Amino acid sequence: MPYLKRDGDVFVLYLGNEGQTDSENRFHPDWIDELHATLDEVAASEGPAALVTTATGKFYSNGLDTDWLFGNLDKIHWYLDRVHTVFSRLLTFPMATVAAVNGHAFGAGAMTATSHDFRVMRSDRGYYSLPEVLLNMPFTVGMNSLVTTRLGNQVAVSTMTTGRRVGGAEALASGIVDGTAEGDAVLAEAVRRAAELTRTRGANLGTIKASLHAPVLEALAVQTSEANLQFGK
Repeated sequence: MPYLKRDGDVFVLYLGNEGQTDSENRFHPDWIDELHATLDEVAASEGPAALVTTATGKFYSNGLDTDWLFGNLDKIHWYLDRVHTVFSRLLTFPMATVAAVNGHAFGAGAMTATSHDFRVMRSDRGYYSLPEVLLNMPFTVGMNSLVTTRLGNQVAVSTMTTGRRVGGAEALASGIVDGTAEGDAVLAEAVRRAAELTRTRGANLGTIKASLHAPVLEALAVQTSEANLQFGK
């Protein structure tokens, strides 16, 4: 489950279990609940602050918990709407957010990184990928809006319609991420960037973000249904 550490005024939220380096950090419903609870803790703090998310091991996040999902297909619409809440929460979080993408960011994990203000990715390991087209899985209305709006239409086309894996150098060149660093330095670089923005923390920043991302937030608020999601067809 997600856990929290702190580096000065920067909160570092780890997406996996403390002490584990082999977690895929998938979006199990309990994981989503715990992530929100941890973000609640950060939001309740006082003073200048910023947020970095990261993980340990091979994965930043491997996205949807497909084991849970295929065992609970009757809850798919509810589940995807819960996934959307993670993206919306990060898009409007009232402090600067930086994703330190330490390893693979696939599917909803990639979209989570994209929901941050800024992203730093390892240059020597890990891929950003939206493999839904290869898995015969559609994008929801909100997911489509998030990727196309945040990354631009052509980058969205090159990732969403191919499912290919994008390494750090290409991700930087195409604007998927804002910086790269080798090895464990990715976290230090993300913290450095976040530390420069701690004074922006506050309700005003959240309002600015909500306005900036209004079309995406509106799309993420669209309830998933048979009418707008033809899963596995």
